[in-house]
Amino acid sequence: MVMKKIVVGISGASGAIYAVRLLAALAACPVHVYLIVSDTGAELLKMETGIEAPGLEAWLSQNTAFHKEARISVCGIGDFYTPPASGSFLHDGMVIVPCSMKSVAAVASGMADNLMLRCADVCLKERRRLILVPRETPLSLVHLENMAAVTRAGAVVLPAMPSFYFKPKTIEALADTVCARILDQLGIAHTLVPRWGEDHV
Repeated sequence: MVMKKIVVGISGASGAIYAVRLLAALAACPVHVYLIVSDTGAELLKMETGIEAPGLEAWLSQNTAFHKEARISVCGIGDFYTPPASGSFLHDGMVIVPCSMKSVAAVASGMADNLMLRCADVCLKERRRLILVPRETPLSLVHLENMAAVTRAGAVVLPAMPSFYFKPKTIEALADTVCARILDQLGIAHTLVPRWGEDHV
């Protein structure tokens, strides 16, 4: 079985829990994650979760069901020589979670002045799956038009809007309702939340 390769970006928006929960779910699978964290994303990760960006892989290995074949490669935000920066590198999708409105705007305008944005730009030009998970409210017309632009370009805009159908009991379970939709978009099997119509408690 060929190991899936997923690019994950964490940008400077509130909602670091979504990134941590998604990475935990990916780390439980035989998946190779290429992780890119912006400077502001690292600051918010520490502020909101207490996790230092450089120690994220170690935290996941100690606190999650880390699959023996899972791999996490941390890529520097300015390292344009890392594999996902090239269109010749094949992978199975990219997600920016959380995705700041600045990042949405940059992707919409084709600005690729850091590795995260370059990888997103590559996804669009190579017609690969790109998922942007914005967490902002309220939304201005500029935000909406930028999200429409990236959608027309081929990205999936998946706002961090948790669902309450199955009465999640914890913040983590609530965040997982969003992560489940991200994993569905990436084509990765999971059991994070029940599916509509399935038997559930």
